[in-house]
Amino acid sequence: MTLGHFLYIPGVFLLGILIGYILGGRAAASSAADRDLVARRAAARRARSESESSHDPPAPRDAQP
Repeated sequence: MTLGHFLYIPGVFLLGILIGYILGGRAAASSAADRDLVARRAAARRARSESESSHDPPAPRDAQP
């Protein structure tokens, strides 16, 4: 092997580690944002269903004339 291989192979290896670290960080941030969005939608859905159930009109009674 030549001296070029001793420099080229570790250089490509370190470049691959750097690219993987950057892409992994982006994927983790995207995943966290997606989980946050799902949690906010679930909270809004829960709040909407609670508000709808608390504002239901009372059931009509049988009226006797």
